[in-house]
Amino acid sequence: MYSKAFSLSIEGQNRTTTEPKMTEAEPSNNSTLAKPRLVICIGDIHGYITKLQNLWSNLETQFDPQHFNAATIIFLGDYCDRGPDTKKVLDFLIDLPSRYPNQKHVFLSGNHDFAFAAFVGVLPEPQNGVSFKEGWKEYEESEDREGWYKGDGYENMHLQGRRWAGHIKVRFNTSKGIEYKGSIYDAGPTFTSYGVPHGSSGMSCFLLVFH
Repeated sequence: MYSKAFSLSIEGQNRTTTEPKMTEAEPSNNSTLAKPRLVICIGDIHGYITKLQNLWSNLETQFDPQHFNAATIIFLGDYCDRGPDTKKVLDFLIDLPSRYPNQKHVFLSGNHDFAFAAFVGVLPEPQNGVSFKEGWKEYEESEDREGWYKGDGYENMHLQGRRWAGHIKVRFNTSKGIEYKGSIYDAGPTFTSYGVPHGSSGMSCFLLVFH
């Protein structure tokens, strides 16, 4: 069976592949092949709801409705941070299964999403009995420069949660040529989108109520 795969990145440069991609061995007989399955991959949304909405509208108009409504949509992660509307992005994604019940939606986690989840306390505890705190030791030299989070609940928080909600002291990201937005993960706009101060421990309660 063949599938047509399209890969797009919202924050970075869009990359689209329109050539059929073989996912199974081609039959050696003359049996009728199934119709191509549309697979769309979307990555790096990073809180930009307007770009996401525009992209979705373009996809709806570009493809046959029958194919689009039965497509597999794979989101490659990094839904939060940098852009101003993380909450609206997550609401949009959460609503997709009810709006498009015949599509298949796959939501992968990026490093920003992992760190966000670590801060709000939804990561499962390590199976080996080692606490998250043990993971701090390897990177503790960076704690002061990155301004790791030290508020409520930090005592056994995963390292990436502390980095995500921290206040970085180095204001300029030389590798990207832009200023950091609150933390090394640029998480400041995510807090703002939920109407809470950067580093607020009330974020987890807010998420439980609205998501």
